[in-house]
Amino acid sequence: MTKPIITARGLVTRFGEQIVHNGLDLDVYSGEIFGIVGASGTGKSVLIRTLLGLHRPEAGQVTMAGHDICGLGEDAGRNLHRHWGVMYQNGALFSGLTVIENIEMPMAEYLCLPEDVVHELAMIKLNMVGLPDSAANKFPAELSGGMVKRAGLARALALDPPLLFLDEPTSGLDPIAADGFDRLILGLRSQLDLTVVMVTHDLDTLFNTCDHIGVLVDQKLIQGKPVDIMHNPNPWIQEYFGGARAQRALAKAGR
Repeated sequence: MTKPIITARGLVTRFGEQIVHNGLDLDVYSGEIFGIVGASGTGKSVLIRTLLGLHRPEAGQVTMAGHDICGLGEDAGRNLHRHWGVMYQNGALFSGLTVIENIEMPMAEYLCLPEDVVHELAMIKLNMVGLPDSAANKFPAELSGGMVKRAGLARALALDPPLLFLDEPTSGLDPIAADGFDRLILGLRSQLDLTVVMVTHDLDTLFNTCDHIGVLVDQKLIQGKPVDIMHNPNPWIQEYFGGARAQRALAKAGR
């Protein structure tokens, strides 16, 4: 059987007296889109930060592409960071830089290439996410919310990472823009052979794009295929996936 590209075993996350995760396990397989959902306060963003090595758990282990994330030294961690890209919820672009300068930043940091080559590569990323050339020299404040997210995605893909992490990629978008972003992620997954891990509350996104879902409940993660998760008897899962909105999203996705 294929080994997971990301595994977490026995994660314990605590902030003072508050235990957020307690014995959490997770498996993400190469080439899949894995969605993480959960109620507010269940530690979705904390889990992503832990997987990325930005937060050290109190106990447990995270392995990514065969490397123990929690045990990496500074140099090894820096090299491994080139293997994933992160798109934050609001794009997290540097407001004082143009779109193309934002995309060029990771390349300038990690790649020893002439400036004109870096610029050309950044323009390719810009077009890859569906932004026109005219967006390159604009500042983030001059873009729509959907364009900001696409620019953030282009920056996350700057180093051609095999792993992509997305934090609420369709939040704040109208239904048409959200559907377009879902199609973009599916296309990029196929085109670039990506493995995608995303936090999302968007039921359409969950059913349209995700191969597996992980639900944070009771300080642990329940994971499986979307249609299987829906039948889990956990009360929060039944409330979340059993409502009219979930049924409409399920019917729309044809599942």
